[in-house]
Amino acid sequence: MDTDRIAAAAARAARPFAETEPRARAAALVAVADALDAAAGELIAIAMRETGLAEARLTGEVRRTSNQLRLFAEVIVDGAYLDARIDDADPGYVIGPRPDVRRVLEPVGPVLNFAASNFPFAFSVAGGDSAAALAAGCPLVVKAHSGHPELSRRTAEVVASALAAAGMPEGVFQLVEGQDNGVALLRDDRIRAGAFTGSTHVGRLLADIAASRPRPIPFYGELGSVNPVYATAGAVATEPELLQGFLGSVAGSAGQLCTKPGFLFVPADAELEPVADAASGVPEHRLLNPGIGRAFEDRRAAVLGAPGVTVLAAGAVRVDDAEQRFATPTVVEVDVDTLREHRDELLEESFGPLSILVRYRDADALPALHRELFPGNLTSTVHATDDELSDGRLVDLVDALAETSGRVLFGGWPTGVSVTGAMQHGGPFPATTTDATSVGTAAITRFLRGVAYQGAPQALLPPPLRDDNPWGVPQRRSAAGRSAGWGSLGGEY
Repeated sequence: MDTDRIAAAAARAARPFAETEPRARAAALVAVADALDAAAGELIAIAMRETGLAEARLTGEVRRTSNQLRLFAEVIVDGAYLDARIDDADPGYVIGPRPDVRRVLEPVGPVLNFAASNFPFAFSVAGGDSAAALAAGCPLVVKAHSGHPELSRRTAEVVASALAAAGMPEGVFQLVEGQDNGVALLRDDRIRAGAFTGSTHVGRLLADIAASRPRPIPFYGELGSVNPVYATAGAVATEPELLQGFLGSVAGSAGQLCTKPGFLFVPADAELEPVADAASGVPEHRLLNPGIGRAFEDRRAAVLGAPGVTVLAAGAVRVDDAEQRFATPTVVEVDVDTLREHRDELLEESFGPLSILVRYRDADALPALHRELFPGNLTSTVHATDDELSDGRLVDLVDALAETSGRVLFGGWPTGVSVTGAMQHGGPFPATTTDATSVGTAAITRFLRGVAYQGAPQALLPPPLRDDNPWGVPQRRSAAGRSAGWGSLGGEY
């Protein structure tokens, strides 16, 4: 595979694609969404064979993938994401004469996206990172995941055909396979940003490569997360389905979700027998591929072998002739002191159907404990009664969760991430290499950079900054004569 040719094609497409009129680019994304929906039956059949995921799960994932493309199309047409700002020249500006300055967000250039294994549609070839990069106006190169190569190739054919039919520039979308090719492109100076969803180990390696280039580039890696959940005494007493809901979240998709709750903290006197009952009814589920299966076996053995661990649901791992692993949920119990003492064995993410229940005696100690053990997470969750939430006793805990997590939930379970304008799917390291969101419309900002034009003639300004505003985007304008004092530095729309 000629990575130089691929990078060159992406670079040639960068300027023409960036200058594509918003409605044309939006129409292209909708065309991709329509094409994916039309090919869903064929694609889902391939995905089931390659990943072992259930048809119902994959059907919902295709729907999510096409819908997020349509959502980004709406964002493009709206134009507010460009954050166009205009400061008219003002000789009487309070801190000295002000020139005409206009700022807008522009595409960073070609983006390299490393597809994920556990979401063969929503975080893969046509997934959220890809949709955000294309919506931003960036040519895209996707490095296919080795866990579903046939699906990656077929999805790429669908995407490329739809973009070409919509009139998008040649080179705006390309697929590569193989680790060496992915690394070669990440080192290529023509690639201007990277995205990744996967393990902490691989994500760190790739992030280091991106940072060590002669011209470093931003690298948005979504890595591991243990997503702790805290249940108060009131919640345990009043939520009869609490433990069943926890087990369902742990077991869903065989625990191969980045938002799976890895820890549930409960009062020391909580009744935990329902966990074993709930686990006994969960059928075995295939893990995504042999590599992930082996890693889960090793991780499970480390947890079960740690001192002070009590097994609530033993689970099992079965290996077939093709080296595929099939697992049922494993749930263990420890106390806070054991978790602290054996953190090396217990705190690492278990990518699969395994979770740890932690008994605590002092609820007031939870904020400090959380900050100590869980410095960066995609999610953190609180289960509490309305009275406990309103009387102020949980303020310190919620503050700790907000400081260390991208999404804080009150009730419910973190698995299942809505694709919305307000969603945040990120968090401080080690949840991500760069704290940004890879889900929701704010994800587009990762692939944009601010450019200011000072004293530029109208003919040389980009369309979003011109006075005639041919793209019809929102413009935040600070007119001359509105700067008599510091309080007048705001703008008007």
